[in-house]
Amino acid sequence: MRVDWATLPEALRAAIEQRSGAVRAVQDIPHGITCRFAAALRTRSGAVFVKGVPVGDERGRAAQAREVAVSGAVPGAVGPRFLWQVIKGGWDVVGFAWVDGRHADLAPGSGDLPLVADVLRKAQALRAPANLSPLADRWSDLGDEDRALLAGETLLHTDTNPHNLLVGAERAWLIDWAMPASGPAWVDVAYTAVRLMESGHAPGDALAWAGPFPCWRTADPRAVAVFVEATCRQWSARVGVRGARPSNERFAALL
Repeated sequence: MRVDWATLPEALRAAIEQRSGAVRAVQDIPHGITCRFAAALRTRSGAVFVKGVPVGDERGRAAQAREVAVSGAVPGAVGPRFLWQVIKGGWDVVGFAWVDGRHADLAPGSGDLPLVADVLRKAQALRAPANLSPLADRWSDLGDEDRALLAGETLLHTDTNPHNLLVGAERAWLIDWAMPASGPAWVDVAYTAVRLMESGHAPGDALAWAGPFPCWRTADPRAVAVFVEATCRQWSARVGVRGARPSNERFAALL
């Protein structure tokens, strides 16, 4: 159940205002899977995006901790700048610089597609922190050779769904870095191409969108096959072969 600003503990709200400045207006935000509270706080010095989870929410806190851990590697040219973290009153809350954008439209013909491509190109220059888990760790059944094919130093987002892509007048941002990993740069292009198919693109059109990325053109086909096969196996195990079929067909189209 979501919680709004007014129902947060008074001590927590006071601690947040010590960092953000006195709050003059609040826009509660209903989106976000892992957080229980999210809002835009309007203060004298500007707007701040805040979100948080109760300290007893281990899954939510783990996702938030991963986001904080990579925040120093994500510049404002790619994602909103991390500002602070407050743990008080039974809550764990983080604050980010507010960016004025809307969720991306990934449908065929959308004017957002070039902006999404641009922010992905910028993100490919980011290097993963040394202690970040590699992408291959997500699949326990990979052998050493397959793990080596998925090795890389790029900081990956891995969840480029439209709610994690904000689009403004002339640019886009990647938000919610709760599922980061290190790996080859082409992985986020692959994930996004699948999202394009989910949004109505034919597989050939989604691959044509991916084509201009040098990292995708030069990706080792063996590595892409390992990525696709591992993803499909995992999804089939989670929801069953029949339930996984639509998603698995989209991933298989990457081959």
